[in-house]
Amino acid sequence: MSKISLFTGKVVTAAKSAVGCQGESAAPQGGGFADYTVVSLHCLRIYLEKSYSEALDLLSEMPQILAEIGLQKADLPYHSTLVEAFDRIKMAVWRVLLRLSAQLHGPSGRAAMNATFFDRENASKHYCRRTNYRVQTLKTTALVDTATQAVLDVHCMTKKRHDTQLGWQLARRNAGELHSLAADKGYDLQRLREKLREEDVRPLIKHREFRPIDHAHNARIDGTLYGQRALSETVFSVIKRTLGDAVCARSWYREFREIVLMCVVYNIKRAVS
Repeated sequence: MSKISLFTGKVVTAAKSAVGCQGESAAPQGGGFADYTVVSLHCLRIYLEKSYSEALDLLSEMPQILAEIGLQKADLPYHSTLVEAFDRIKMAVWRVLLRLSAQLHGPSGRAAMNATFFDRENASKHYCRRTNYRVQTLKTTALVDTATQAVLDVHCMTKKRHDTQLGWQLARRNAGELHSLAADKGYDLQRLREKLREEDVRPLIKHREFRPIDHAHNARIDGTLYGQRALSETVFSVIKRTLGDAVCARSWYREFREIVLMCVVYNIKRAVS
């Protein structure tokens, strides 16, 4: 069985679980496409690294892959239909899909956190003036399992917020599944460490070194566990190299969904390879 067939099978199973499929038909029968169909097609678009129209053109020549979803060539939607359906799926569904894709790896509970920037694909000057489109990068913070290198959760924004605020937001959502959390000095905040300990999560966050006691605190951190923090940078490197370092969507909410989808595809690709 080919890798794309294995990938599609995992995607369809995860998509049905994420949307709560109740035996719906994949193809429209007097209505729209089933939500799991839309999710599966979008994951395949990211996997194939193609535009909407190019991905659908390629899939039209892959009857076996379409059969995995429950479609035939004649059932494929127009690319504009797929774009509109992207907005119809709630953000909560994409988050559940990300969690399900991470569970394919059996998370260890040891996590690391880091941030990177994705480019917002350059638009025309006329578009930028008309929509006040000024921010050219999307700050993305990811929570990564250090044992499996699976992405557990992700946060995106265009505004400036301190890393410690983002760190607690991600950690709080996943606290029940974490044993330890490693992060660099950008997340150095004593209140963050206290909150993590209250949730029974061991903080592995180095102190910025202003006083001798800061050096002493850093010396007590488990060097092996803290060193695995760099794996979060490795994950970002792989995603950018294989799936792209820019988002194509123009609107903020679509860009966030696109980043989440890239992490889902990354997780499932690792699970089947």
